Amino acid sequence: MELLGFLRNLLDDNARIVKKMQRVVDEINGLESSVTPLSDADLRAKTAYLKDKLDNGAGTDDILPEAFAVVREASKRVLGMRHFDVQLMGGIVLHQGRIAEMKTGEGKTLVATLPVYLNALTGRGVHVITVNDYLARRDSDWMGQIYRFLGLSVGLIVHGLEWDERRNSYWSDVTYGTNNEFGFDYLRDNMATHPDQLVQRELHYAIVDEVDSILVDEARTPLIISGQADKATDLYYTFAKVIPRLSGEVDYTVDEKAHTVAITEEGVAKVEKMLGVENLYDDTNIELTHHMNQALKAHALMKRDRDYVVKDGQVIIVDEFTGRLMFGRRYSDGLHQSIEAKEGVRIERESQTLATITFQNYFRMYEKLAGMTGTAATEEDEFRKIYNLDVVVIPTHKPMVRKDMPDVVYKTEAAKFRAVVDEIQQRHATGQPVLVGTISIEKSEVLSSMLKRQGISHQVLNAKYHDKEAEIIAQAGRLGAVTIATNMAGRGTDILLGGNPEFLSQAELRKLDLEAAGDTELEATERSLLEKYRNATGEERNNVGGQGGLHIIGTERHESRRIDNQLRGRSGRQGDPGSSQFYSSLEDDLMRLFGSDNIAGLMERLGIEEDMPIEHGLISKSIETAQKRVENRNFDIRKHVLQYDDVMNQQRELIYRQRRQVLTGENLKDVIRQMIEDSVSRSVDTYCPDGVHQEEWDLEGLLNHAEQIFLPNHQLQASELEETGRDDIKELLTNASLAAYDAREEELGPENMRELERVLMLRIVDEKWMDHLDTMDQLREGIGLRAYGQKDPLIEYKFESYEMFQNMISTIQEDTVRYLFRVNLVREAKPAQQRKTVENRYAEEGPKKPVKNESKVGRNDPCPCGSGKKYKKCCGTPQ
Repeated sequence: MELLGFLRNLLDDNARIVKKMQRVVDEINGLESSVTPLSDADLRAKTAYLKDKLDNGAGTDDILPEAFAVVREASKRVLGMRHFDVQLMGGIVLHQGRIAEMKTGEGKTLVATLPVYLNALTGRGVHVITVNDYLARRDSDWMGQIYRFLGLSVGLIVHGLEWDERRNSYWSDVTYGTNNEFGFDYLRDNMATHPDQLVQRELHYAIVDEVDSILVDEARTPLIISGQADKATDLYYTFAKVIPRLSGEVDYTVDEKAHTVAITEEGVAKVEKMLGVENLYDDTNIELTHHMNQALKAHALMKRDRDYVVKDGQVIIVDEFTGRLMFGRRYSDGLHQSIEAKEGVRIERESQTLATITFQNYFRMYEKLAGMTGTAATEEDEFRKIYNLDVVVIPTHKPMVRKDMPDVVYKTEAAKFRAVVDEIQQRHATGQPVLVGTISIEKSEVLSSMLKRQGISHQVLNAKYHDKEAEIIAQAGRLGAVTIATNMAGRGTDILLGGNPEFLSQAELRKLDLEAAGDTELEATERSLLEKYRNATGEERNNVGGQGGLHIIGTERHESRRIDNQLRGRSGRQGDPGSSQFYSSLEDDLMRLFGSDNIAGLMERLGIEEDMPIEHGLISKSIETAQKRVENRNFDIRKHVLQYDDVMNQQRELIYRQRRQVLTGENLKDVIRQMIEDSVSRSVDTYCPDGVHQEEWDLEGLLNHAEQIFLPNHQLQASELEETGRDDIKELLTNASLAAYDAREEELGPENMRELERVLMLRIVDEKWMDHLDTMDQLREGIGLRAYGQKDPLIEYKFESYEMFQNMISTIQEDTVRYLFRVNLVREAKPAQQRKTVENRYAEEGPKKPVKNESKVGRNDPCPCGSGKKYKKCCGTPQ
């Protein structure tokens, strides 16, 4: 038996890695006795001491044991939390630039403090990236206490910050923030028109919390920054009336798997008749076709209370991965406007792409990247292939004792929900807390109304009530608690059996009117309340444990196994008792679209009644196969997006690198002189082609072109060049245009000339890059059709985009030279401001994605802090 265990460990990479880390953990533990007696001042002085070590040639690996021991001691003093050995292991994995898979409740937030402190000592900045503003705020306040105690600065990047707050946060030693904000700031920095507008510094080291959610789920959707385009909104309302008059299956077909809708010939004929148009696909009617397609998507694919909600006269997106409301975000390409028209609310204006990047390409720019999550092993291949990250599974602090029961499948959805309500009723009667996971707002409200009819008191946690999220989820482990949650399942907040004493004491403190109380009285009240609730919850915890701990009910299998595992992981934390079970029906989306038809046939043949559950190995196998098929399909979509974006990425990096050189005041004189020479050379090659007889050269055309671009007001005549060779013409024109350039510099003065070159280059590069993004989008949309001609669309895309990029470069050069000779300088009254932009994300294949509006917040608009309240009743309240 011992030999078998030895062989298993020998073959198990993960066990070998864990064993190797144990030696480092022992070293850290050995330092604890020397760190514990230190005074606060001496402990804080360790920061300067370790920085000196790094400055004198030591590596971060050399000082790791001492730095980790210092953080552990600081955490004990500041937060009253001592890192477990397994948490030290998690910290080592993160420092190595890997993914640490740690079960829910193992304290990942605390684990991150170890590598964050160690890497922040280099002075190059560390980014801790979370999935939402709430967690970023909470973690920067909570864990920030450790860093501040040790003398490091902490920044926070969330939506709605002023420019100087944003810049200061990025220049802190440790910066917490959300994935979207970091990505958008990178894009915005590459649209800046002055060095003072830059906020980010180098991308040194990032730890991504919920790494599977950010680098996998959300990686299907690129980040886009848009500017407003001036387009009328009448057509949206027109099509919102036309499309509902079409009938499904006859006038259009819906493919739910691919999330697409296509109009049939009968449908086209009906639309043409209703609009009074002869041919909808005539090139003069392209706009009508676009509006029709978006209105169809809004009508047939986008469902209210699943994909979006309507709140205060606005259409607000529900994030498909977390179930949260995405305030201020918009679907792009006119889809959001089509939904607004469908729902009869006011339509906001459309937008044009200014800058875009995928999460994959943004995060691959970090020198060192690490991540942590409770569920990464199922996606290890993808992490390795795309991000070069491997996954290390960290053992749990206490053995896992949760009972995971096999799935139960019903014939219909109604029968399944009746069974779920019966199960909740039975467990609720014993006092056992129950957490029920649903996959949409609509389903959670159906279940909620069924429980109300049975008189079972419960809490509903979905996007409509997301501002109460932490409060609701923190108390989901109390005796007799029933909580319904959409698939976000309260990420980031622990469910403690018996309730969370901190949350309970804070809730009571808010009820007490202590505004007039002094600090001492306030602290005393806070301490006594916390003590009171610690005793109460401790007693309740024993009762809940006796009832079997927290029971998890999944009302439907999600298309990703990880989301199901995350729901399961809410129970059984830190060795707590618990149990879980999933209920499915043949009418569920996953079973209907991807599951095997054999099960339905089997149930029919066996004559199984609606309320009779079926538990069978075949069922569980079928569900797992369906989930794997969806996961593989989603991986293909992400890979597809990345392949195309990789082509763009090379171009983007080149443009952004050169743009940054221009922005930071590099002397452009040599660059401009080279541009003039290239423009002359291209012009001569065009008008006097090599291999063509001299008599056929268009010398008149060449001189006209020179007049327009690089040699204004010249006195040259075509007759003077008739006997001259190509190389001599090039030399003559080059010398003349460079002389004109020198004269222009003398006229304006060197300093003004450099500033003019900088401003012109930035303006022209931005304008041409935006047009290039637009044409690349159009190329990308139509390139798939090349497959019909037996050509690989990706290779065709590479060739054509390269050609388009070269054309863009030559246009940038010619326009820069042209303007340089013609622009007059005017003194600016006030410094240039950054362009107002809108941020959005759209899925290449799937629902279109968010948009964030940076314009002034109206008094009745939702508050940008994400509280869900109106601005005037939240951050806009006069102080």
